[in-house]
Amino acid sequence: MKLSFTKMHGLGNDFILIDCRGLQLSGMPGLAKRLCDRRLGIGADQILLLGESPAADFSMRIFNADGSEVEMCGNGIRCLAKYVWDRGLSDKEVLRVDTPAGIIRPERAGEMVRVDMGEPVLEGRLIPVNLRGEVRDHPLRVLDREFRITCVSMGNPHAVIFVDRVEGLDVAGYGSVIERHELFPKRTNVEFIEVLNGDSIRMRVWERGAGETLACGTGACAAAVASHLNGHTGRRVAVELRGGVLHIEWSKDNRVFMTGPAAEVFDGAVKV
Repeated sequence: MKLSFTKMHGLGNDFILIDCRGLQLSGMPGLAKRLCDRRLGIGADQILLLGESPAADFSMRIFNADGSEVEMCGNGIRCLAKYVWDRGLSDKEVLRVDTPAGIIRPERAGEMVRVDMGEPVLEGRLIPVNLRGEVRDHPLRVLDREFRITCVSMGNPHAVIFVDRVEGLDVAGYGSVIERHELFPKRTNVEFIEVLNGDSIRMRVWERGAGETLACGTGACAAAVASHLNGHTGRRVAVELRGGVLHIEWSKDNRVFMTGPAAEVFDGAVKV
């Protein structure tokens, strides 16, 4: 059969979006590996499945390039919202999208998309991390270095690490080891952060199941929360990623808001 798809990206974090409403797809781990392959497939960091939901306007499932399914993707949900609006699937200014991380609410913000990403989780066992209580500035020995990690869940797990400079850092070498460290029972995303000033940070990210990507929305949210917790920034932070800038606000009511762009690249069809 031929499967229609739309290639999209949020700041270079790229996706294969498939509208699965009324469609049953099986064998997603294998299909995700095949389609995300950048030489033998379409090429992407992740696959997004748009579906129906009895609890919300739409549902979203996310599969990494390695075939693993994850709970949430901040850049991905902005792309999914743009897809819905551009095709007239909903005229609502604020959508309710059912994800494994709960109901997420993207809304129009001019040419950008603003997303209520919910409340950060700081309790180690709930992130999950094999530590009790808040995991802030915790030492972690990796290869030839000791890092200090602050752990946050934004519906998926993140280990945020502050470094002097992110350029030149062996993100793949350290990130791949930290992702699968025994401290993280479900693996983890890893953010390396350079603090620029009280309002902005620079970030490189190693995504669980995808490797280093140009941007990570949930990672930017986790990094902003960790930056404020460690006294580096205020509650509004511009996060500079390799693919561009995301604007994050950790509001006083404990909700995290992310604002950024989403772009469509092309439509296509592939034999499956």
